[in-house]
Amino acid sequence: MPTNEEITRHHFDSPPPGESPWVDGHAAQPYEIQVVEYDDGWPAAFALVEWRIRDALGQRALEVHHVGSTSVPGLPAKPVIDVDLVVADSSDEPAYLPDLEAAGFVHAIREPWWHEHRLVKLDDPVAYVHVFGPDCPEVVRHLMFHDWLVAHPGDQRRYADAKRAAAAEMNAKPGGGTGMDYNRHKAPVVRDIYDRMFRAHGMLG
Repeated sequence: MPTNEEITRHHFDSPPPGESPWVDGHAAQPYEIQVVEYDDGWPAAFALVEWRIRDALGQRALEVHHVGSTSVPGLPAKPVIDVDLVVADSSDEPAYLPDLEAAGFVHAIREPWWHEHRLVKLDDPVAYVHVFGPDCPEVVRHLMFHDWLVAHPGDQRRYADAKRAAAAEMNAKPGGGTGMDYNRHKAPVVRDIYDRMFRAHGMLG
């Protein structure tokens, strides 16, 4: 189990100098950021993604979690299913990536400096699958954040407002903005909610 210090540490999405997270020509491209009202079909979409992962990997898929905004009932979100996949060693790409790619997933991001994170994407349903190793602090953070938003409607509304404001800010630019720009815009609100959540759990002073 990761320590409280590891769980409560905030990370930023800027890579180390000279490094790029993008794989094989993938790159952040501006687009119109859509934040839509909660869709009752999102849990079923996650179930389909989970089935494709488990069908491809079998017992190598140690954990598969629906995370992010589409996992929170009633919360507006970008219509993208976020998934945390835990494997024995996310840095050991040959152990799982070929089978995921054969199942239709596309490897887009490699971040060895951030919990050996890998990202694979699926087009139908649209999904981002974040691959981590066991006892990863980020997986713990995601699950805690989900539970906190479900239990605290006020923070859920505050987060929804931040998401809409971030999308409006990005879409005011010619051509829209990138997902990373969108995340940076709403980051202060996200970090504040996380910190109050951690304090409530006795994990921060």
